[in-house]
Amino acid sequence: MIDKEMISAKFDIIERDMEFLKEFGEMDADEFLNNYKNIQSAKYSLLEIIEACIDISTHIVAAKMFGRMEEYREIFHVLGQRSVLDKDLSLRLEDMAGFRNLLLHRYGNIDNLRVLEIIKNDLNDVLSFEKEILQYLENE
Repeated sequence: MIDKEMISAKFDIIERDMEFLKEFGEMDADEFLNNYKNIQSAKYSLLEIIEACIDISTHIVAAKMFGRMEEYREIFHVLGQRSVLDKDLSLRLEDMAGFRNLLLHRYGNIDNLRVLEIIKNDLNDVLSFEKEILQYLENE
């Protein structure tokens, strides 16, 4: 059974961090890149958003018994295949899961300009994720 309260709590985290990141989205590259606190707090907020999306997705996959995944990318792929999420969105979220690994494990150097670009250009995918999850839950 899907725990809608858990999902709602994760949405609260996402919305709080999305609101926080708006400030960075309005900055130019120099202003963002020349402040270590901006970079670190933006990375952490992105990580929290991605983790919340993964937690929601993992919960749905487990509750609906869609199978067992070895990697976070696979979770979004399965949700696309099962029509929980739009397939194009699921592909973009797979990339987001890959970026999460960079943020968490610091594989190589993270391009901080890329962090800013994600904030400015890619957070609509998170809003689409929320919308599609809510639609899925309503249809359940």
